[in-house]
Amino acid sequence: MTMYLPRTDTSQITEALAQERHSIGGGAMNMVLTLVIVTDEADHYDAVRAATEAGREHPSRIIAVIRRDPDAEPAIDAEIRRPGTSGPGEALLLRLYGPLGGHADSVITPLLVPDAPVVAWWPGAGPAEPAADPVGRLAHRRITDALRAPDPLPDLLGRIAHYRPGDTDLTWTRLTPWRSMLASTMDHPAGWVTAAEVQAEDHYPSADLLAAWLSQQLDVEVERTVSNGPGITGTRLVTEDGDIALRRHDGRVATLSRPGQPDQAVALARRRASEALAEELRRLDPDLMYERTATFLRDKALKDTAPAEAGR
Repeated sequence: MTMYLPRTDTSQITEALAQERHSIGGGAMNMVLTLVIVTDEADHYDAVRAATEAGREHPSRIIAVIRRDPDAEPAIDAEIRRPGTSGPGEALLLRLYGPLGGHADSVITPLLVPDAPVVAWWPGAGPAEPAADPVGRLAHRRITDALRAPDPLPDLLGRIAHYRPGDTDLTWTRLTPWRSMLASTMDHPAGWVTAAEVQAEDHYPSADLLAAWLSQQLDVEVERTVSNGPGITGTRLVTEDGDIALRRHDGRVATLSRPGQPDQAVALARRRASEALAEELRRLDPDLMYERTATFLRDKALKDTAPAEAGR
């Protein structure tokens, strides 16, 4: 069931939520967090669907802040989707008109689940400094996605420069299957790794993060090469005993090659937004590995640009 509240205010929304909870027996008591999605009209459908799928694992109150015409008169149009319509949680879609779009924090604060963590997600273009954003200041975790930016790697590096504990980016979360698979390959006897390579399509910042993670973990130089995609298509660890290679060309299944062993097919599908989001919602503490890897990538990028700037 969906309730529509055109040209409403937060007090009317709060009252409607209370009535909904009463009618179903206090549904908000089962919510483990509030997920605030800051988006626009074009992206909100896919974002709310991904959040709803993630919410099957993490029952949440989803608040989608949809910014509309900034020059219009201040107004709020609200939709309330009760539990069962949006998975085990509930969803609020708030279309903010006029200057309200720049003050979403004041609109959503009365609507947060009491005494529960807040997670903010920007599925499209995110703020340069999430922790300083009005919505970001309310959140324990702040999730962005540099892949959606016109120039993804500079967008990610710019945000890393303003990193605060609790920040993360889905370009990192998409790497979990790759990192798990590569870590498991090192459980088997192999010679010292002396170099490595990450192959991926151009303008795909997850590959740069993977290269930074490998370089930091193995203390070797990692070459980032360009392929036709999709996404990351392969990694290669150069060892004293031969190459360990993980190649994926269809975005679904990869081939693992190790010295002296037959090739092995392994499942390595590209992650959907809902899967990556669900992983991020499992942890509400700062992701220290992301912080270390992102900082390493930022410092490397600064080193690489310093000689070029010095020569001008």
